[in-house]
Amino acid sequence: MRAGRPTSRREFVKQTALTAGAASLAASGATAAQPSPDADAVLAKLLEGNARFIKGQPSLMSRRRPSDFAALAEGQAPTAIIVACADSRVAPELIFDQGVGDLFVVRVAGNVVSGAGPIVTGSVEYAVAELGTRLILVLGHSKCGAVKAAIQHIEADDALPGSIHDLVHLLKPAVLDAKGQPGDKLDNTIRANVRRCVGQLRAEGPILAETVKSGGLKVVGGVYDLATGKVEILD
Repeated sequence: MRAGRPTSRREFVKQTALTAGAASLAASGATAAQPSPDADAVLAKLLEGNARFIKGQPSLMSRRRPSDFAALAEGQAPTAIIVACADSRVAPELIFDQGVGDLFVVRVAGNVVSGAGPIVTGSVEYAVAELGTRLILVLGHSKCGAVKAAIQHIEADDALPGSIHDLVHLLKPAVLDAKGQPGDKLDNTIRANVRRCVGQLRAEGPILAETVKSGGLKVVGGVYDLATGKVEILD
């Protein structure tokens, strides 16, 4: 990840409050700053790409050729941050029909945020503070194995080997949120987990919380259906 002059957190928040996302920071010293797209417009673009994916009609201009990668060798300016599950069936660039440089993707089993430490939150903060990205989408998915394991082993009150136990424990609050709700237990927990992650990112200070408050950052959640390919944006 290469960027231009590092921006202090205080300076970044001040700039964001004044511009509310009107401009992005320079992606590299050799790349001029470009206007950061409005978060709602970016989300609409992602959903348009998802519609193409569902129809099996990906854009011919998805920018995935070697020359497209070479053009971005000196800097990046992704329009959206996707916090997604590490599941092999979840590939955000394909799901949203986007090309190289469009998405800043952070993937971890169960798309967990709370307790994941600086590896996850620091990556998200980097894209907001240094790359000027104005949309975060937490993307859960149907039949999530991590969430399923969390439900099973929390209900059984047993332990899993190694760090798997610690990962499952991070999903316990979502399991409790969904407990007793009508409908499918796994689906309810997946949605509860996404909503909880969205809330955590919105409140993560000082960078994310203050940028959300100033109107310079939008954080939303969605669930990807493995069978249909559709991404549903949650309330």
